[in-house]
Amino acid sequence: MLVHLSVHNYAIVEHLDLELERGMTVITGETGAGKSIMLDALGLALGDRADSGVVRPGTDKADILASFDLHDIPEARTWLAERDLDHDGQCLLRRVITAEGRSRGYINGTPAPLGDLKALGELLIDIHSQHEHQSLLKADTHRRLLDEYAGNQDLARQVQLAAQRWQQTRQELERLARSSDEQRARHQLLSYQLEELDNLALGEHELEQLEQDHKALANAGSLIGTCQQVLELCSDNDAGNVLSALTSSLHRLTAFSSTPSALGEAINLLASAQIQVEEAVGELNRFIDHFDADPQRQQQLEERLDSIYTLARKHRIQPNELHSLQQQLFEELENLNADDQAVERLGEELGAYARHYQDKASELSKLRQTAAAALAAAVQGEMHSLGMPGGRFSIELRAREQGGPHPAGLELLEFLVSANPGQSLKPLAKVASGGELSRISLAIQVITAQTSRVPTLVFDEVDVGIGGPTAEVVGQLLRRLGERGQVLTVTHLPQVAAQGHQHLFVHKARGQDATHTAVANLATDGRIEEVARMLGGVDLTEESLAHARKMVSSANA
Repeated sequence: MLVHLSVHNYAIVEHLDLELERGMTVITGETGAGKSIMLDALGLALGDRADSGVVRPGTDKADILASFDLHDIPEARTWLAERDLDHDGQCLLRRVITAEGRSRGYINGTPAPLGDLKALGELLIDIHSQHEHQSLLKADTHRRLLDEYAGNQDLARQVQLAAQRWQQTRQELERLARSSDEQRARHQLLSYQLEELDNLALGEHELEQLEQDHKALANAGSLIGTCQQVLELCSDNDAGNVLSALTSSLHRLTAFSSTPSALGEAINLLASAQIQVEEAVGELNRFIDHFDADPQRQQQLEERLDSIYTLARKHRIQPNELHSLQQQLFEELENLNADDQAVERLGEELGAYARHYQDKASELSKLRQTAAAALAAAVQGEMHSLGMPGGRFSIELRAREQGGPHPAGLELLEFLVSANPGQSLKPLAKVASGGELSRISLAIQVITAQTSRVPTLVFDEVDVGIGGPTAEVVGQLLRRLGERGQVLTVTHLPQVAAQGHQHLFVHKARGQDATHTAVANLATDGRIEEVARMLGGVDLTEESLAHARKMVSSANA
């Protein structure tokens, strides 16, 4: 529950520290004193949006701190533990808004985004405002209240997620289906192109070898002639050749009985040259003997190279890039085949999601049918106690038109009301009287709050438009809620104020230079005077004080 609220420099509040307890705490004060400002500040600590206008004029920032005891809120403790934010059963929510409009949020001293403040706040406090009956005119609110009353929130969430998965899968399937015609055409083209490349069967280094062989065959005549000329110069020329010259030179140098050592190196080089020339002559003879100058072979090479060059021109690439192109086309074709498999897989998933949705949505529908009757009866009973003895309340569940899974379930849900005897049930949105709508709204809020898992309930002037004996019943209802947890109630009605376990009085304190909001925790005498003021105006009389004393003592009894 909320145990402490500290507000600094927010709107007209300079400094405010409130210690809060279990039970029903009523908050009263003159109009404009700042009663709802306190709850607005609390809302900021719970993640509501804010702007720089909330900062008290003349100050640099507004600072709001709310402290909660979480011993009775296991969901909140789990939420904090999952994020490593738990702190010995306590929870501190802080919000700082600067005069420049910047905003920072903290959970147990750790900076946190507003989304986390709001998510955690929904586990801590349930706020019902005087304007909430406006949201009660919406079918989405009807469905949410019924599911909360029945404890169906987890199942409703499963239904919503199942519908979302189905929708996402269907969208992906439709996307693939829309592109299927283009994909089929692309598939055919890729298959044809890959078949051409496969038929070409170009080896990894074949092109380089083919070009070398072709170049050699194209120059066969001049190549053989050159080789023969070199042989003639080296060994076949009778008039003189390199080999015979080297042999003759060696014979002359070695003919002396004692050759000078200084000629040894020259003799060795000539001997080496003789050996190398002999080896070169042998290589040239072998080349000439084995050289294939077959014109048919040359034609085959030209035809093979032409096939390669033609296919490369067709794809507008270099011949040596054909291997990379083949791999690229293969991978693209594999991806298209994967898309075909994905269509089949998504079709199976779509059916599975639809069956899962149907199971969960059918289960939810049965629970809603049962809970709708119980909630309608409870709200109708509260309507009677709130001054609408002939009123009727019903919850209509209509099957949704055929279509895909809907996140809200299989049915449309609407609250129907008859405010007076003899009138037919009509949608809540068509109830004409603002007073009737306020009472019906309060009846719904009181009943649904009884089943809320949130221990702290806030009612901000929900009793507007109600008076007389009905106001006393409203106070009794709120006190009854306070006995099961914590209820904070902002009210203008003395009948409601008298029912509180604690009473906070909000007033304006005026100084020489400024006015600010202050809050007093009223003891018994102060409570009686405040209730008397609410009963009879500014001037307190013995009659109003006696009446107020009786109201407070009756509530305590």
